[in-house]
Amino acid sequence: MLIDFLALVFGLVVLVYAADWFVDGASSIARNLGVSPLLIGLTIVGLGTSAPEIMVSSLASLQGNPGLAVGNAIGSNIANMGLILGATALIAPLAFHSRLLKRELPVLMLISIACYVLALDGLSVFDGVLMLLGLVVFLYWLIHSAMAERKNDVLAKEVEAEIPEEMPKIKAWIFFVVGLLGLLISSKVLVWAAVNIAYAMGVSDLVIGLTIVALGTSLPELAASVGSVLKGEDDLAVGNVIGSNVYNLLAVFSLPALIAPGPIGATVISRDFPVMLAFTAVLFILGVGLSKAGHINRWEGGGLLSAYLLYQWTIYQNVI
Repeated sequence: MLIDFLALVFGLVVLVYAADWFVDGASSIARNLGVSPLLIGLTIVGLGTSAPEIMVSSLASLQGNPGLAVGNAIGSNIANMGLILGATALIAPLAFHSRLLKRELPVLMLISIACYVLALDGLSVFDGVLMLLGLVVFLYWLIHSAMAERKNDVLAKEVEAEIPEEMPKIKAWIFFVVGLLGLLISSKVLVWAAVNIAYAMGVSDLVIGLTIVALGTSLPELAASVGSVLKGEDDLAVGNVIGSNVYNLLAVFSLPALIAPGPIGATVISRDFPVMLAFTAVLFILGVGLSKAGHINRWEGGGLLSAYLLYQWTIYQNVI
């Protein structure tokens, strides 16, 4: 099993770096074609940070391990809110002011509830198509809102400022192709190792997806959020998490529905989805509630992180 763990770590490391190369290359290609930096940030960069989850869930579903795909999507969302926002707020309290961001929070809440309802009777191809249509509608709404607010909204300005610098066309295409190949190869290795570890430990691939794989594929969001808050870009730190969670639900969670439709594990419905909804509700209250709206202090960040660790401990206790 040592080889499997080493392969898992190798897959995760390459996956994170490959995602960065892929995003940098795709962003530079788009800039060379004259695409607006804000549009690049909202689409290519936004979806690019979820590229690890998308690739892992695609391969897992194709190989007959939809539990790993489902666990990756839901576990990544829980990690984004509990681990990433919690740890980021401990580094520096988050105060976000973007009107666009506060409009995204209720949208994320509605999407989360809708996906839970769709999952209650299992996932079908129709459910997957609905989620992809929801992604198209969300992107249209987000782009339209951001373009309208681009001169006044702090999040729109921060997104635009974070776009990677232009690079020569050949270099951009090299980054894009190498990043894409890296994503494919590392995802293949990661899924292979994760399934082997699950079998060796006598646990389901769902558990591995909710824990090790979800944590690993969330590393790009962790790096992005910590980097943003250290530069004083609190809105971008929170925006990275909200955007990633929407993409995980509509782009990643739709993949097992489209590729390997079928029932969802009972524990996902009774434990994991409700935990994700609870974290989403807390984020919604902190962001747009009546008390301290748009603010996550260190105590609240510590609470989010503690809740995440408690959730991981609960999974561990149920396994042994």
